[in-house]
Amino acid sequence: MDLTGKVVVVTGAARGQGAAEVSALRAAGATVVATDVLPFDGRHLDVTSAEEWAALAASLGEEHGEVHALVNNAGVAARERLPDVSLDAWQQTFDINVTGPMLGIQALVPLMPPGSSIVNICSVAAVSGHAAAAYTASKWALRGLTRSAALELGSTRGIRVNAVMPGLVDTPLMETAPDAFFDAALAEIPLGRVGRPADIAPTVVFLCSDDSSYYNGAELVVDGGLTAHVSHKRIADATRRR
Repeated sequence: MDLTGKVVVVTGAARGQGAAEVSALRAAGATVVATDVLPFDGRHLDVTSAEEWAALAASLGEEHGEVHALVNNAGVAARERLPDVSLDAWQQTFDINVTGPMLGIQALVPLMPPGSSIVNICSVAAVSGHAAAAYTASKWALRGLTRSAALELGSTRGIRVNAVMPGLVDTPLMETAPDAFFDAALAEIPLGRVGRPADIAPTVVFLCSDDSSYYNGAELVVDGGLTAHVSHKRIADATRRR
């Protein structure tokens, strides 16, 4: 998977999966533009801001001329459960997890030649029901956006759009999860371990490469077998407040 000569934009790149994706993409030869709203050695980008996306696109156009891949990795893990979901948490989750990728697509597609790739980092929460209502709904929405974009951009521009569905991965987002969630989920993973960011990154590199040139609208689950047997009810039961 040689990405030499390709310019790749990664959101949410300051830590966790995003940082691992940046490292793997650079190791494959890509010029990676790492972005995040958090302070780090990269470009600042609030994915919910159309103005900041427009400024990034203008800068990339001047600096590189083209963008060959966009990895929509930025996301938040909203854990509120029904019926106790606040409107603010619901809106923020959708702003970051769904509107952010949509704005990124709108801003960068004009810079992307045929054969370019968009990778949306989704979740196994989008292949079944999950107790975290806003998070689950947002990832289902991102899954739908991926399919719609694959249809539209594949037909009109030759741009591929695919989704990666990680399972339980040890990232800073997991720090807010209760121990009961972690323990219940781990017990349901056939491989018997939690995923690492480095387990997800190679799939992202593949989807950004020309080796995946016929992948479009695909949903690649990377979860150690968690969703092979549909386990979310046990996890929900284990973490429900008594």
